[in-house]
Amino acid sequence: MKNALLRASALLTLMLSTAIYAGSNSAGVSPGDDCPAAIEFVGQRQFRADGETFIALAEQSLSYRAETLKVVNQLLTKLDAKQPLTGAELDLLNSGTLAHLELRAKLLAVAHQHECWLYATPQMLRTAGIDSRTRLEGVMRSYAAALLLYDNYLLAIAVLEQTPELRRLLNDADSGYGKARASLTAITASYASPRNRSRVERARQFLAEQQWLRDGWLSDPDIHYLNGLIEQSPSARQADSLSPLSGVGQTLRLFGVVGGDTLIGMKDEGVNLLSMLFGNAVGLVETRRGKLFGDETVAATVSDILQPGDILLEKTPFRLTDALIPGYFGHAAIWIGNEQDLRQLGLWEHPLVQPHHAAIRTGHGVVEALRAGVELNPLSQFLNIDDLAVIRGQQMDDAQRAKVVLQALRQLGKSYDFNFDIATTDRIVCSELVYVAYTDTHWPTDRALGRFTISPDQIARKLFEDNELQLVLLYLNGQPVNHEPVATLQPLIATKRS
Repeated sequence: MKNALLRASALLTLMLSTAIYAGSNSAGVSPGDDCPAAIEFVGQRQFRADGETFIALAEQSLSYRAETLKVVNQLLTKLDAKQPLTGAELDLLNSGTLAHLELRAKLLAVAHQHECWLYATPQMLRTAGIDSRTRLEGVMRSYAAALLLYDNYLLAIAVLEQTPELRRLLNDADSGYGKARASLTAITASYASPRNRSRVERARQFLAEQQWLRDGWLSDPDIHYLNGLIEQSPSARQADSLSPLSGVGQTLRLFGVVGGDTLIGMKDEGVNLLSMLFGNAVGLVETRRGKLFGDETVAATVSDILQPGDILLEKTPFRLTDALIPGYFGHAAIWIGNEQDLRQLGLWEHPLVQPHHAAIRTGHGVVEALRAGVELNPLSQFLNIDDLAVIRGQQMDDAQRAKVVLQALRQLGKSYDFNFDIATTDRIVCSELVYVAYTDTHWPTDRALGRFTISPDQIARKLFEDNELQLVLLYLNGQPVNHEPVATLQPLIATKRS
């Protein structure tokens, strides 16, 4: 809990001290005036590595934001009860800033990195060896980084304008931590800067003009992820619609001037904004419902066939999280069973199971790693998907199933692993959950940027490598596959990301 509070409170401070762009706010300077006369390119290998690094930064920002939205409610409950924050909590609010300023600096660097590609002439691009696809990805990357920072600011406004106590604490100076007074006022000035608005707006216009190129490259996993990150950003959505927040003393637009203490009593649209930011953070922003969602027949079929320890693979092409994962499947989880299952395995009174009795009795049986951390969720919520594969150990006995269940439960509460590194067992991403729960299975992995990773497709690929796993249920595009499901699934599983 302390670590989660540290990350959450630190992000609140970060959001107040994050300038969208550094530099002059002069409205008389053109955004492209400070670009170099010649464009330099690091080469495709380094450009690709930089892209992988940015994905990790984006996931880090989103996972911290998700944790903030969960933990901040606990702080608000205490403040609403007129209880003072403890010295430890005050320390967390201040000291957490330092760790997150590094993330802020890295996102700012990405926002600046390819901005000048917007203003480069065709000859400059050719000389540097930058083709149209590379230019597109570079601009999308810088724009997405800027949107992450804008979204953080919107979250700060949505939370802190409802909480004068937190706003005052975070605006107060503290020389011991090197924190300046009126951080909210300072970030508002940068947020409302005409020059900064012009820079971001130029990127938005460029990408709108290049929509035909974006559409042509959406099958590329990097472009696909960036496109989802941009389209599902609350700031980008507000920029497109320019819809003000209602129920506040002064309207808030993406590129409008916001006073630090003018947004009071945020109501209808403010709540919607907070919900949008939460959905964006945890990966639940979606353009539609999954094709299996709400189908009682499907839910009954899946529930009847599931056994403790089963692996669930799913595809949700309408969510940002699906765009992140290379390959066909976008998410993996583990089913721990219901009360009857756990009693049969002799686990119902186990210390790892006892704290979750109430949740399990209300249908919570899916252990999954989301951006907010590893959670125990109901099957009905998980089935908001299009495709589902249920995979089971071919020769698993009760003792082996019990071991998998307990290993999965041991991960509950852990943070999301935005580096996707299977060696960091204190942080977990969805497919890593399967990796650490099935300790006796030799899983295929990939190596990227000096770390080993595992994807949901690699879990599925194990089906075709030996007889250790079996496919017990398959739905594709909302329909059951009853005839040769393994043969149907195999062509869909990528061999390896190029």
